[in-house]
Amino acid sequence: MSVASDHSNLLISADELRERLRQDPPPILLDVRWKLGGPDGADEYARGHLPDAVFVDLERELSGPVTPDSGRHPLPDVADLEATLRRAGVRTDSDVVVYDDWGGMSAARAWWLLRWGGMTAVRVLDGGLSAWRAVGGDVTADVPSPEPGDVVLTPGSMLTVAADQAAELARTGVLLDARAGERYRGESEPVDPVAGHIPGAVNAPTTENTTAEGRFRVPDELRERFAALGVDPSTPVGVYCGSGVTAAHEVLALATVGIEAALYPGSWSEWIRDPSRPVETG
Repeated sequence: MSVASDHSNLLISADELRERLRQDPPPILLDVRWKLGGPDGADEYARGHLPDAVFVDLERELSGPVTPDSGRHPLPDVADLEATLRRAGVRTDSDVVVYDDWGGMSAARAWWLLRWGGMTAVRVLDGGLSAWRAVGGDVTADVPSPEPGDVVLTPGSMLTVAADQAAELARTGVLLDARAGERYRGESEPVDPVAGHIPGAVNAPTTENTTAEGRFRVPDELRERFAALGVDPSTPVGVYCGSGVTAAHEVLALATVGIEAALYPGSWSEWIRDPSRPVETG
């Protein structure tokens, strides 16, 4: 499975964003700051954000309610996601830029969801808030009141797999586990009650998609990285992580080199809900 590789349709630099914000209409900005274990994204937003950016809560608005069978961050109900985006002023024809301060890890969740919902003009600010500050971009504590949007989402525009399909991909294609190596190997599991990985999955830590500055690595470097993991444009690829959040970052990284990957939204935290599912360590 392959897609056209075009950074300009996936990522936007801080300099380019400054220029775009001077044009009419400017893109809608969504602040998606969130990190496992904190600090609280809403508090960080209140201390300073890009002018006119609207805060979107990953836990409450970009995730659905947790159930006994789900992972920690189920996909949200489409109607609820529409309501969130309309509150932020998103219209059907809007250009949207999402950002965070975590190397795009949480912003990629919003990028993936909007693309999944059928929106195409969605980009991640490469380098996030720190890149914006580095080019002298303004930061404000003022909270905007955008005119409500009218966006309509039609889910299904991004590939997904369920648990059994993820297991099949591990056997017949490539299933990437985007968590840190020690979690994949089962040496440490600070979040979920069971340690290890889906049998046959290949470890591909999301943190290796970016530079020390939190920007995505150039396509040649990413292409080489994924090729070494057994990924090529003709290979079916799936990605999971702990709860389906940072795996979206891996999907985005793969898209920048022309590889279309399926997301397992429930990820490891859903996989282990069923004790009959096998677990591998090492």
